[in-house]
Amino acid sequence: MLNNRQPILITGGAGFIGSNFIRYYLGRREDVHVVNLDKLTYAANLEGLSELEDKENYSFIKGDICDADLVSSIFEEYGIASVIHFAAESHVDNSIERPADFIKTNIEGTFTLLQVAKHHWLERQSGVSSDRRNRFHHISTDEVYGSLGAEGSFDETYPYAPNSPYSASKAAADFLVRSYHHTYGLNTVISNCSNNYGPHQHGEKLIPTIIRKALAEEPIPIYGDGKNVRDWLYVEDHCRALELVFEKGKSGETYAVGGNCEKTNLELAKNICSILDKKVPRNEGRYADLITFVKDRPGHDFRYAINSSKIKGALGWRPKEDLRSGLERTIDHYLEKYITKA
Repeated sequence: MLNNRQPILITGGAGFIGSNFIRYYLGRREDVHVVNLDKLTYAANLEGLSELEDKENYSFIKGDICDADLVSSIFEEYGIASVIHFAAESHVDNSIERPADFIKTNIEGTFTLLQVAKHHWLERQSGVSSDRRNRFHHISTDEVYGSLGAEGSFDETYPYAPNSPYSASKAAADFLVRSYHHTYGLNTVISNCSNNYGPHQHGEKLIPTIIRKALAEEPIPIYGDGKNVRDWLYVEDHCRALELVFEKGKSGETYAVGGNCEKTNLELAKNICSILDKKVPRNEGRYADLITFVKDRPGHDFRYAINSSKIKGALGWRPKEDLRSGLERTIDHYLEKYITKA
């Protein structure tokens, strides 16, 4: 251990959810040392972690999770005790255009991490002290379950039916993690979350796109007829769930995490526009006037919804933000980004 702190490898910590989690977790735990391994692809952003650069319990390494030698050297140098695995290619549109990138990172990268963890934690037991957790927490998505109709919800027992190269690659990663628990006894947990939103999200995602386009007085693009439904989870609520799963979740188990905030894409866009109308009114008209329907993307799942009963009952988690309060906080962040700093 480093200075009596538990060394945790967090992959993809410069991404949206990963960076929010690192800030959240280090703000609560002085007894851990976070090693953030990130390839720094286009969606990564270290700005949100700048205040951690000089902290003794935080280290950043630029690198690829597919690089087995690098990952092994990090385990060796820092004595990695646990892994929280966020790193993934995650944009569905990009997976349709460039599926190979998703197969490489999401499947091969997860395999590399599991192999190294198995080697260091299970095959070299004499080098592992008894107070280490040796937990591998894999962060996944509700998209592995496919598409719902007008009713029903996903839970941990729902059959997998991925419909895009992205969701298929995440499903494969989930199965790999599961197999390493059942075959080798690796201490794993998996969490599948609904759509996250909040500060520091990459601009290509739906909510930042709506806000950015609205403020620029440009058409706000909505796929198809806008009736596709998503369950929205505020990122800090997700971070609290991840903390509970990582620290208290049962080995080998999966936990579904949803925000219980279902909205069609059109409803979501109108909600954001309504908040913007109050905060920064247009000179003429309303922001909703900018909503424009564009050609639907291939394989666009109709509806996602998560039943979070298991994590609520077993670990006592509840979301603190409803969609209105979460959108208010998110919009305030982007107003500062796009207006104050313009």
